[in-house]
Amino acid sequence: MSERHIPVLLNEVVDALQPRDGGRYVDGTFGAGGYTAAMLDRADCQVIAIDRDPDAIGAGRALAERYAPRLRLIEGRFGDMADLLSAEGVEDVDGVALDLGVSSMQFDQAERGFSFRAFGPLDMRMEKNGSSAADLVNEADEAELADIIFRYGEERRSRRVARAIVEARKLKRIETTGELAEIVRRAVGPQGRDESDPATRTFQALRIAVNDELGELERGLAAAEQVLAPGGRLAVVSFHSLEDRAVKEFVRSRAGRTPGPSRHAPPRADAKPAELRDLTRKPVLPSDAEIAANPRARSARLRVAEKIGGRA
Repeated sequence: MSERHIPVLLNEVVDALQPRDGGRYVDGTFGAGGYTAAMLDRADCQVIAIDRDPDAIGAGRALAERYAPRLRLIEGRFGDMADLLSAEGVEDVDGVALDLGVSSMQFDQAERGFSFRAFGPLDMRMEKNGSSAADLVNEADEAELADIIFRYGEERRSRRVARAIVEARKLKRIETTGELAEIVRRAVGPQGRDESDPATRTFQALRIAVNDELGELERGLAAAEQVLAPGGRLAVVSFHSLEDRAVKEFVRSRAGRTPGPSRHAPPRADAKPAELRDLTRKPVLPSDAEIAANPRARSARLRVAEKIGGRA
């Protein structure tokens, strides 16, 4: 596990989940095991840790041995959480933690191709299989590329970037992070002193598309709601507006199923009761001290929800 990996909003996530002796929790994005270890240290509980990256599972075996038998590692997607838990004989859990996006270890390994700051192959695959970012960049048509870059990267110059990529790949296949970053920088043009690198939004968009991150988030939120026991809690840390918006809308939709359109109206026959309680009307943000110690925490947002009903 990477010594440079610092879990974001660690105390806030663990405080929100309220680990208790005898409880059972899921860390749906195990990574370097920061949240998992903190939960296991907080209480005499069990944690089932899931990660789609085989490197994370391999690196986590030492942690599993340290906390045996209270920690189980599962290679897989958190969107498949319900099926993965069922295969382990687990019907419900008392809490679920999700730390979205790419881990520090993935960003820091040039050979994984997630970062334009390190020269490496244009890969970006969390599971190390399937189509890579290079495949997408070199094979998608211009309209599809522009749509991906605009939708997932919120890049206003998405058409210009897509056109530049298509023109560049006519000369040679785009194979590295450095090649793509330079193409995007030339297309976007110089930025203000306080703005991020021009390649940031395009790289984010491609990574999200390659790994179906928003689709996975949608499936993961529904799966978490399904596996939580009454009184169980869901804590989700997101790092950009698309993720945070999806989490906020999901929680509010599940918390807003009221018996009628207003307190003065009669109950609707087809209305469903609320299934989640929104515990963070506004997201929890990292402190100035945490941002100073870990700049990657700057954009983090934590939202917390609780399954309706008392503990079983």
